[in-house]
Amino acid sequence: MLGVIGLILAIIFLMVFAYKGLGALPLAMAGALIAVIFNHMPVYETFTGSFVPGYASAFTSYMLLFVSSAFYAKLMDISGCATAIGNKFTEWFGIGHVVLVGIVIVGILTYGGISLFVVIYAAAPILYTMLKKANLPRHLTVICFSAGSSTFSMTCLPGSPQLSNLVATEYLGTSLNAAPIMGITCGIAMFVMCALYGEWASKKARERKEEWSYPANVDPKNYEVDASQLPAAWKGFLTIVSLILIIIVGSHKGINATLIAVAAMVVGSIMVIVLNADRFFGKVKWLKLFTEGMTSGVTSIGGIAAILGFGAVVKATPAYQNIIDWALGLNMNPLLLAVVVTCIVCAIAGGSSSGQRIMYETMAPTFLASGANLPVLHRLVAIASGSLDTLPHSSGLFLVYDLLGLTHKNAYRHSFATSVVIPLFVTIVATTICVATGI
Repeated sequence: MLGVIGLILAIIFLMVFAYKGLGALPLAMAGALIAVIFNHMPVYETFTGSFVPGYASAFTSYMLLFVSSAFYAKLMDISGCATAIGNKFTEWFGIGHVVLVGIVIVGILTYGGISLFVVIYAAAPILYTMLKKANLPRHLTVICFSAGSSTFSMTCLPGSPQLSNLVATEYLGTSLNAAPIMGITCGIAMFVMCALYGEWASKKARERKEEWSYPANVDPKNYEVDASQLPAAWKGFLTIVSLILIIIVGSHKGINATLIAVAAMVVGSIMVIVLNADRFFGKVKWLKLFTEGMTSGVTSIGGIAAILGFGAVVKATPAYQNIIDWALGLNMNPLLLAVVVTCIVCAIAGGSSSGQRIMYETMAPTFLASGANLPVLHRLVAIASGSLDTLPHSSGLFLVYDLLGLTHKNAYRHSFATSVVIPLFVTIVATTICVATGI
C-alpha cells in the first residue's frame, strides 16, 4: 500500500511542479526518487538500471526522427515556404478563425499519417504566420496541436494510421476501420467541441488584449517578409503533400514507421532546397544552417527522455504491477472493463499507445473469449486511450511546449480542455451507450 501511495505522490509531484515550471530532468528525477523511496528500492541501482536506460531509449528511438524533422522545419522557415503557406491559408479563410483552421490543418496532417512528434515541426512555422496575422497569443497554437493531433484524427476516425488506432489490430485481429459509424460520430463530436473551445479561447484572448510573440528560438526576420518576396505557396504545399504520400505508401508496404518518417523528412528537405534553390545557394551559410537545424532536434529530445526515464522507474516498482493486477481483476462488462483499465494504465504511463499495449498484453485473451463486440471494443479503447494520457507528466507535452517556447503554466489549460476533458467526456458517453444498449 505504501508503494502505491508513493506512485500517486510521485505523479502528483510531477503534475504540480511541471505546472510551476520545474524543468523536465529535475522533475523526472525527483518524481522517480519519490517512487523509489516509497517502494523500498535501492536508489543507485534503480536509477542506473531503469531511469538511465529509459532516458537513453528516447535517443535510440527518436534521435534520427527529431534531427531530420527539425532540419526540415528550419528549411521551411528560412526559405519562406512556411510563411507563404500561412499567408495563403489566411487569404482563403481570413484571420477571424485561425485557430479553427489550425486544428483542421494539423488534423489533416495527422490523419494522413504524420505523427505528433513530426507534425509539430511541420506545422508550427505555418501556425506562427497565421496567428501573427491575427495577432493572437502563441499559447493558442497548443489548441491546434492538441485538438488536431490527439483527438478525432488519432483515436476516432476509421482508417487512422496513428499508433493509438493500430495497437488493437495486433491483439484483437480487428481492422483500422473498426466500428466506423461510432468512430465517425465520436470524431465529429470531438472536433465540434474542440473547435468551440478554440473559438472561445480566441475570443477571451482578444478581450484580454493578448498579442502575438515569437518563441525565443525563432528569428522573426524569417516571418516579417513582404508577401511579394516570398516563394510561391505551391512549393510549400508540394513538400507537405509529398511527406504524406511517402508515409502512406510506406505504411501500406509495412516499412518501419520511424524509418518512413525519417525518409519523408529527408525527401521533404531536399525538395525545399531544390524548389527554392535561388534562396539557398550563395545566400545561406550551410555550416551554420546544418548546425542550428539539426542541433535543435537533439535538444528537443531531452524533455521526452526525462519523462521516459521516470516511466521506466515507475514500471519497475512492485506497486505499479499491483495497480495493473488490481485493474485487470475488476469484474464488470468487458467493454466497461476495457475502458476503465485503459484510462488507468494510460494515466500512469503518460501515453496512449503504450498504455494500450500494457492493457492488451494481459487482457486480450480475456476479451477474445468474452464474446464482446471486438470492433466496438477496439474503438472504445482507442478513444479512451486519448484522454487521461495527457496529464501534465505526459512526455509529448514537454516536446510541444519546448518547441513552442511555452510552459505548463501558460499552456496546459488548453491541453487539459482539448486532450483530457473532451475525449474523456466522449469516452464516457460512448461507453455508456454501448453498455446500456448491449452493442
